[in-house]
Amino acid sequence: MAHLNAQKSEAGWAVSRVRGTAAEVHGQPLPAQFTRTVRLVEVTERALVLGSTQPGVPGRGVEIVRRRSGGGAVLVGPGHVVWADVFVPADDPLWEQDVGVAFHWLGDVWSAALRSLGLTATSHRGPMVCTAWCREVCFAGLGPGEITVDGRKAVGIAQRRTRAGSLFQCAALLRWEPAPIVELLDLPIEAADDLARLALALAAAGADVERAFLSALGANDA
Repeated sequence: MAHLNAQKSEAGWAVSRVRGTAAEVHGQPLPAQFTRTVRLVEVTERALVLGSTQPGVPGRGVEIVRRRSGGGAVLVGPGHVVWADVFVPADDPLWEQDVGVAFHWLGDVWSAALRSLGLTATSHRGPMVCTAWCREVCFAGLGPGEITVDGRKAVGIAQRRTRAGSLFQCAALLRWEPAPIVELLDLPIEAADDLARLALALAAAGADVERAFLSALGANDA
């Protein structure tokens, strides 16, 4: 995994860029101490990233990777998503004991970022909304802090906690093609039509989404 640039300060946050496979990124150990950090990931190969509790699936020509946070599977690859890992230390004012509420501030950041790009983004504030495929596919369900655009999910967020703090793993859709993930997970063929209605690729370039997110994050710095 290559670090594309040294860390730089962005309104109190350290920002770094890394380039590598999903396995390399998820295989990195977490730091013993967290600081406010945003890690923007450029993934080099297509991979299906499973949630921590999902059963394994055959690769069928695509790398299968397991993350240590919950939720359903996400298909990543060059140009598929904006991938942002957000680290918050346990003694930070942004850290929240309530696991559900802990997503809210980050959802507000994403909502503000996408609205600045002219998108009608909303951060979900209720309990988990589950559909027929939400246990298998991340973008088939809607959790606290996650983002919809025009009523369809566009940003998924998973959380992993340690004594050091919280790691929020964010995926903002740039491409939404349900058929490959349906095939990889061996779901019924009709799931593709359902999934097509549940999620939405952002009508924005990945670089613009990244810049808007970093700008909104600075504006919401505690």
